[in-house]
Amino acid sequence: METLRLIVVLVHLIGFAVLFGSWAAQAFGGERKITKIMDYGLAIAGLAGLALAAPWGIDYDLNYVKIGTKLVILLVIGAMLGIGMARQKRGAAVPSPVFWLIGILAVTNAALALLWR
Repeated sequence: METLRLIVVLVHLIGFAVLFGSWAAQAFGGERKITKIMDYGLAIAGLAGLALAAPWGIDYDLNYVKIGTKLVILLVIGAMLGIGMARQKRGAAVPSPVFWLIGILAVTNAALALLWR
């Protein structure tokens, strides 16, 4: 069971890497746009995170405050991606604060996972 949980953790990290990597490529590659790959990374990280929030026959209690905080940040990132994508479809540029907030919140979510014990 622990091996399966670790595989889900790996998938969760891959989702973060896809989200943050595609954001960083846009941020430092010139044109600041929201891409579908960011949506895919968010979905992968979110689904794997929800799977990790289930009690997998572990011997310790889950930190539901941490899980809830990370879920709220995930939802805010999703909202920012939606706002940016909608602006792009209308031909407008993604607002700079929205674009940068996506990257900041993605790193914040990863930092919470690592540092909050």
